[in-house]
Amino acid sequence: MSAMSQDTDDQGVEFAQPEDAPRLSAVIAAAFRDLAPSAWLVPDQAERARIFPDYFRLYVDHAMASGVVYTTAERDAVALWLPAGAGNEPPPADYDTRLAAVTGSWVDRFRAFDEQLEKHHPTGERHHHLAILAVHPERQGRGLGSALLAAHHNALDEAAKPLPAYLEAAGVDSRRLYARHGYQDMDGILSYPDGLSNQPMMYPMWRPPRGSDPR
Repeated sequence: MSAMSQDTDDQGVEFAQPEDAPRLSAVIAAAFRDLAPSAWLVPDQAERARIFPDYFRLYVDHAMASGVVYTTAERDAVALWLPAGAGNEPPPADYDTRLAAVTGSWVDRFRAFDEQLEKHHPTGERHHHLAILAVHPERQGRGLGSALLAAHHNALDEAAKPLPAYLEAAGVDSRRLYARHGYQDMDGILSYPDGLSNQPMMYPMWRPPRGSDPR
């Protein structure tokens, strides 16, 4: 990532620092708390509120160590990006141990969710994976998510060898947002592992670098 452009835009986008991790984990937990996949992972709302900050800290720590984390000056929005090679990238060595410690009796649902993510993640081409984009609920609708996206899209497009991006949209609203930023639906959807819902769990989407042919 250090070889890519470090420029940000006029919305105050900047690179997060390790000391930001607790705050950004809490922002993600608040933003994702009421999403349908979140309710499937932990049906009890109080348990979900307790588990989620530590759960999303796993993602923040991984992106801090292996990718890039964008945030805003007020630390009210965050984007976690991870580079991906031709094959699926393995999680950190201690991930399953930490996941079990954080999620407790719900760990099997989180493992099933991870299996769905891995199953649909594209292989065969280097790209960057937007693991999480979150804006605190009190700050949504102000263009912060779009600013975070633009910052890294510019870096991907302007790299010596431009790279595509991949993500899983968690609902129809986020799917529309990503479509406005050049993402296209991929074949297939992430379905609920236990088959209890006929609604999609998440939508895999792909963004070719600017000026290139679609996937």
